[in-house]
Parts: sequence; C-alpha cells; structure tokens
Amino acid sequence: MNTAVPSRKPASFPIPEFGRSADGLTVARIGNAAYAMIPTADGRHYLGSGWRLTKPLSDWKQSDFYGLGGDVADEAAFHAVVQEQAEHQGEKVALRREEFRAPANTPWGPSQGAVRYAEGLVFHSTSGHGGFHLSADRNARVHPLMRDAGGYYEEDAAWAAVATAWPNLVTRLERRQAEETLRHSWPDAWEAIHGRALRPGESRTRDGEAFARDHASDWVVISAIYSDQHRGFTEVIATRGGRRDPKSDECRFLVPSRDYKAGAFGFVIDEARHAAYDGPSSLDGRRGRAGG
Repeated sequence: MNTAVPSRKPASFPIPEFGRSADGLTVARIGNAAYAMIPTADGRHYLGSGWRLTKPLSDWKQSDFYGLGGDVADEAAFHAVVQEQAEHQGEKVALRREEFRAPANTPWGPSQGAVRYAEGLVFHSTSGHGGFHLSADRNARVHPLMRDAGGYYEEDAAWAAVATAWPNLVTRLERRQAEETLRHSWPDAWEAIHGRALRPGESRTRDGEAFARDHASDWVVISAIYSDQHRGFTEVIATRGGRRDPKSDECRFLVPSRDYKAGAFGFVIDEARHAAYDGPSSLDGRRGRAGG
C-alpha cells in the first residue's frame, strides 16, 4: 500500500474574505463557498455553509446558510477552518481531477456524474449517495482489512480506505479526515497501519468497546423521560450493560435531572445515589419514543 505523499508543485491557494453579516455573525467567503459561525442555544457555535452568495458579506444573514458542520470553538478556530478550506480548494485544482459523464451502475444507483482522480480510480455521484469505484489492480492495493471485493467504497466512511491507499491523490484536508475516519470506524486497520494500539480518547469504537467491558454488569440507561410525578427528576429504564435484548432484565430508576447526562455511550446508574422506582410511570405508553 502506498503511504508516501510525493512532492508536487505547490498549489495556489485562494485568499479567504472575512467579515461580519447583517445579523452579527462572523462569516467568510472562498470563491463560491460561504461560511459562518452559527450560535447555538447553549452558547456554542457550529460551522454553517452556503453556496454562491453573491451579495456583500455585510448583507448575509443566518438564513442564507443551510449546511451544518462541526463545532467551532471561537473566531480563531473559525479562521483556521476557513483557511484549511482555502488550501483544500487550491490543492484540488492542482490535482487536476477530471469531471465526466459515465454510463455506469453503482451499488447506490446509476451514476449521474463522475470525477476521475486517476486511471482506475473514479468517484461516482448518484441521486441518493455516491462513492469510489476502483479497478481491480487499484483495489488490490487497498488494505485487506478495508478492501471491498467489488471495489466500491461509499462516501460516508469507506472512502477513507481509498484515500489511505493513495494519499498523493487527495488533499491534506482529505488525508486528515481519512485518518480520523479510520481511527473511529476501522480501528483494527489503523492500528495495523501505524503499528500501535489506539489510546483512550483516540477512537470512538475503541472507547465504546472499553465502556461495554467496564460496565457489562452495571445498569445502563436505554430510555429516559422527565418525570411528571416527581418534579426535578428523570425517570429511566436501564438494563445490565445497556443491552437492548428483549430478554434482558429491566429496572426503572429516578435520577435528578441536573445529574442526568447520557454521554457518548450511555448513562450508568449509581445504585448508591439513584433510587430504584416502581411507582406511577411517565414512560407508560411511550416506550420507543423516549430518548436514551
């Protein structure tokens, strides 16, 4: 598998334009792409995106942005994200990817447009999804822990297998995103490639496995709702290890609402602090609709 990134002529990066929108948002434009720091109700911000906003930045409004990106900590982080996007756009131009029409059927439907990254390595867009298709010789070079027999790699996560096999055909942003995808979705492959075990906090999959091991015998919440009978409490249903097997024993508890935070892998009941409960239930008739 090719892991080296050969040097090439430096890309010419577009220069971002920063400003303030009509409703006070920090915004930026790179060519046709528009970005904004969108505030949330709890005081955080996320990255909003738009397309072809031709009016001045000072006339933009939050309603112009429809795309939802990840969290943005502050304006410095926003500037860094926008600069990364500018470099990404410049590198894509330098890579000279070829757009064309391909009368091809894919696992996601008929191709409605294609981009050739290199001979034998094509990205197809369809009405509902998309992804890469590799020729047989290209596919043979994908890491065996991620290789698809038919050479198809969907765009949500499996595309990272392609970017990892050919880092010279993707941008620095795409390489970073591919590495993150491998850590979280294919930790076995990541560890095989890098020759070390992932540490706590580096992989959602590994962290989830550790949580399951550590709390296999604990009561873990699978459903919760604010209690109508006990103000200030959340009524929960929990099973051992958070298993959702119909045969698993269930127990109800009352948890102070100020303490209840589900977390990435579930809320663990502390039997010394959270009382078992068998009284009138706010969950009656709502199983399957209450959040866990």
